[in-house]
Amino acid sequence: MPPNHLSVREMREDEKPLVLELLKAGVKDTENRVALHALTRPPALLLLAAASSGLRFILASFSLALLLPVFLAVAAVKLGLRARWGSLPPPGGMGGPWVAVQGSGDVCGVLALAPGASVGEGARVTRLSVSPWHRRRGVGRRLLAFAEARSRAWSGSMGEPRARLVVPVAVAAWGLAGLLEACGYQEEGGWGCMGYMLVREFSKDL
Repeated sequence: MPPNHLSVREMREDEKPLVLELLKAGVKDTENRVALHALTRPPALLLLAAASSGLRFILASFSLALLLPVFLAVAAVKLGLRARWGSLPPPGGMGGPWVAVQGSGDVCGVLALAPGASVGEGARVTRLSVSPWHRRRGVGRRLLAFAEARSRAWSGSMGEPRARLVVPVAVAAWGLAGLLEACGYQEEGGWGCMGYMLVREFSKDL
């Protein structure tokens, strides 16, 4: 994509509804796959079976006792993902959020950054969502390059010992994981539940 066709700037107030829809759409792409991954792990299956057995003594319907724990678990996973990545980020110390704009004003991506939790951790991407229609045109790479530049500038101004960027990725977001690996990021762990990874973290020294 020619550079003059895609720019990155701070989100305007009137763009909040559009950006929020973009974030929600990005989460919707992966939430079902994350829920399936989480609920098919052996410990989760054991807990669901135990919950169903307990509900059979309370509920008269066998099918309801079987499906209710699954429905509640899926709802909990989806609500957690939407709260984490499907909402506008709170104001932070690194400005933004930023939007990728194509042409005269077509918002096709959103990015937000936050300082790391401790000295030396660098910066973290808290929101990164790209409209699927534009993904083939390098919007993700453009936002990632912008995030790296902002992280380097922020680390220099804060006297951080090194410039570093960390990007969390849901286990089912294979496209974003592939993009990060192609851009030189390395997986360094993550977090999950009951010993199974739900979110992987990729990092890169800038």
